[in-house]
Amino acid sequence: MKTLLNLIWLVLAGFWLAVGYAVAGIICCVLIVTIPFGIASFRIAGYTLWPFGRTIVDKRSAGAGAVLGNLIWIVFAGWWLALGHLVTGIALCLTIVGIPLGVANFKLIPISLVPLGKDIVPTNQSFA
Repeated sequence: MKTLLNLIWLVLAGFWLAVGYAVAGIICCVLIVTIPFGIASFRIAGYTLWPFGRTIVDKRSAGAGAVLGNLIWIVFAGWWLALGHLVTGIALCLTIVGIPLGVANFKLIPISLVPLGKDIVPTNQSFA
């Protein structure tokens, strides 16, 4: 079932959302100073391509640097990426078939706002 949902997700929303994250990652990596943001963006791009069967957990080693980085991320990139998830989620929820995909899109909003200090793991490892 996860594979079927992931394939439908990829066609309807995942590809374009991943492109948005990849573009943000490329811009961040070109600016050298923002390479950590670029790495986080690429990690989330992979997650948006294939989200079912994976979840987001807090990193135990994250500290004040992650908080400061997340504040900078929200100002420069997070708000418009979260807006993209919101708009896409609403559009997907307009049909009965798209409701699970819309809900998955809404679950991506928190990581699009604060990506630093988070890990993406398979759902069977989320409580490890």
